[in-house]
Amino acid sequence: MPIIEEKVIPKKAIIDTSEVVIKLENLTKKFGNLTAVDNVNLEVHRGETIGLVGPNGAGKTTTIKMIAKILRPTSGRILINTNHHELEDLQKVSRTISNMGFLIDIPTFYDMTAYQLLRYFANLQNYPKEKMENRIDDLLALFKLKDWKWKKVKTFSKGMTQKLGIIQSILHEPDIIILDEPQTGLDPAARIEIRSYIRELQSLGKTIFVASHMLYEISEVCDKIALINYGSIVGFDTVENLARALKTNELNCVLLNPIASNELEPLLTHLTEKLNPYLEQNLDPSTSKIPIKYNPEHQGLKIFYDGRNESKGEILKILIKEFESDFTVISYIQPRSSQLERVYLEMIADDAPKNKINQNGVL
Repeated sequence: MPIIEEKVIPKKAIIDTSEVVIKLENLTKKFGNLTAVDNVNLEVHRGETIGLVGPNGAGKTTTIKMIAKILRPTSGRILINTNHHELEDLQKVSRTISNMGFLIDIPTFYDMTAYQLLRYFANLQNYPKEKMENRIDDLLALFKLKDWKWKKVKTFSKGMTQKLGIIQSILHEPDIIILDEPQTGLDPAARIEIRSYIRELQSLGKTIFVASHMLYEISEVCDKIALINYGSIVGFDTVENLARALKTNELNCVLLNPIASNELEPLLTHLTEKLNPYLEQNLDPSTSKIPIKYNPEHQGLKIFYDGRNESKGEILKILIKEFESDFTVISYIQPRSSQLERVYLEMIADDAPKNKINQNGVL
């Protein structure tokens, strides 16, 4: 029996990605003299997966809780479109928004069995009774909790409780899914499973908003990244565009055999000359003082380039054709997670104001 009952149709055939489903307008939340969220403006389109990334205390969970109506904004507003109609002010919507699903960081549940708890949430969201039993069983099986169906939640580990929280957020098959730190407490195998499920939801055109500080997880599943620090959005774009704005585009090239130490310096000079039209010409010295570096431990070249796809293709051609007698390339990738790490570190640096990016990814 399929886990997701909807027919999988190519996203472009069923989703209007120009349609805004969540819009934050000058959203602000204060706790006394502390401004947790400061004048945030953000748009999420139908079918997008957006990652909200920032250090602890940056305002991620506060933002999520305002969207979930757990907290009321001090000023500004949240507009929601769940039914392909006009955007509505969330605070003026009195009915339960059943087309949205939430996981709030570190969920706490009543001391019921897993089945009782999920049935409670399914009834709360008016999920069809004739589909409820199969839906619960399918999701418990998917998250490897089937044997715990009749166990009390108080006996669950932190990771198992987190899985249960994710299940309740998607149980009623919502169109908009908002997850706060979904990977918390999960072992590596479970994290892979969660990423796989998020991709399956993406294939159905679900709109997903993920808040996390786990950069690798975010970079693997998100279309765009919103960088938040001290309650403000300091960058909002794709990983590649954010990296390009901060001049941090890199290519990792793994070689079959190591480069001899006596050959390294002239080889790097030759590589720099040949690849010069495609290299980053204004490389930040704090990132690297040279555009091409060699890592003997990994037998790899790290190439800082201008970020264009055309350049990436040309660099590979030159490496293979013109350096065939010097080395053999066995891997050639653009590491998204390391790019995001560099952008993230620049963003939260003490001198971050000079590195701030506007919401179009421009310095």
